[in-house]
Amino acid sequence: MPFLELFDETLDINSTENYELSIQVSPDGLSFCLLDSIRNKFIMIRSFEAEENKYYNADKISELIRNDDFLSKRYKKVNYVIVSSKFTLVPAPLYDPGKKVEYFMFNHNLKEDSIVLADKTNDPDAFLVFSASKSISEVMNSFYPGVYPHHHIKLLLDHTSSTRKSVIGNYIHVHVERDFFNLIIFNNNILKFCNSFAYRNISDILYYVLNVFKNLDIKQEETVYFSGLTEKYDDLSSSFSLYIRNIKFSEPSGNFTFSYVFNDTELHRFINLFTVVNCE
Repeated sequence: MPFLELFDETLDINSTENYELSIQVSPDGLSFCLLDSIRNKFIMIRSFEAEENKYYNADKISELIRNDDFLSKRYKKVNYVIVSSKFTLVPAPLYDPGKKVEYFMFNHNLKEDSIVLADKTNDPDAFLVFSASKSISEVMNSFYPGVYPHHHIKLLLDHTSSTRKSVIGNYIHVHVERDFFNLIIFNNNILKFCNSFAYRNISDILYYVLNVFKNLDIKQEETVYFSGLTEKYDDLSSSFSLYIRNIKFSEPSGNFTFSYVFNDTELHRFINLFTVVNCE
């Protein structure tokens, strides 16, 4: 069963050709939301999460899609998000698509049943080269042929663009997944740091972030924006508040609104799903 399901009373399973589907897949889970493209309003979200210390394989992803009453429908548009900790940013002027595997393996090992994909980012002007499960990718292509995946880092970079352009100095964003987190830092709207860190506990996240702060001479009075698997007053944000003066949780932004059923939801948890609808 989904660990979260919200839907507006206007949701109509027979009108999905007027909806935009955004689906995010990782070994940790599957989430999707529906945007009513006529009203530009999010009217549904449903999320499945793998049990602790367990992961979804291609068969499980296929089963979830086949058995879901909405995921097998036809849509006006489908967006697909891959969450992956293994990525490399290559400046666009230097990028050669024939060398994407070489770029990737400069920093990472390519695991069995993995493929290398690339996703263009606009700010900075670069290509994200990342790995994805070959078997899960084949499943997704069978259900949604021709839909090219976006890496979640592209969406985080896109999301930050509206906020950081008005910030003088450092803009700092921490995005938390189940087994890793991302730290993105801009200074005067120029990307200075973007990386993933595996972690086992909250202390690991705090250690890595504060160590980067020290190396980049960033003061602890800075504002840090959070998204992903954290929420107000949980152990992670409470621990950070002991060292970081200003903590904020990222709010989705774009040419859309939300049904009232989202009012009590921590929207920053699904920032990638909401941001991907801004992509052309």
